[in-house]
Amino acid sequence: METQRQKKIAGVIQEDIVDILQRAAKDGGLQGTLISVTKVKVTTDLSIAKVYISIFPNKQVTELMEGIKSNQPLIKHELAQRTRNQLRRVPELLFYLDDSIEYMDNIEKSLKGKDDPIQNRELLEKRKKI
Repeated sequence: METQRQKKIAGVIQEDIVDILQRAAKDGGLQGTLISVTKVKVTTDLSIAKVYISIFPNKQVTELMEGIKSNQPLIKHELAQRTRNQLRRVPELLFYLDDSIEYMDNIEKSLKGKDDPIQNRELLEKRKKI
């Protein structure tokens, strides 16, 4: 269960990282690319922040994630400059790709297509009994 402090720090980090990444994408010439931070989870000791990123359109996802991960120290420094009055110490940033939008899109396509899993139950994977 997250504490109020964790939620507050996660919100501050999420706001500022969105701004940092959008500005970097715009300056890097990636017009029309939407980078959003879907979720930030901060550990209880406030030392690590897991940042979940969603990128649309997803044609250059791997390149962008590699670029974000390689520029992690610069992103952390920029975040430290923005939050120096709010955070004593900026947590270590770990970036993950959030593919939930793509997953929902695949579900929607399968429901609209000829292979409807509701009509044909054999398309669904069998659930494993625990």
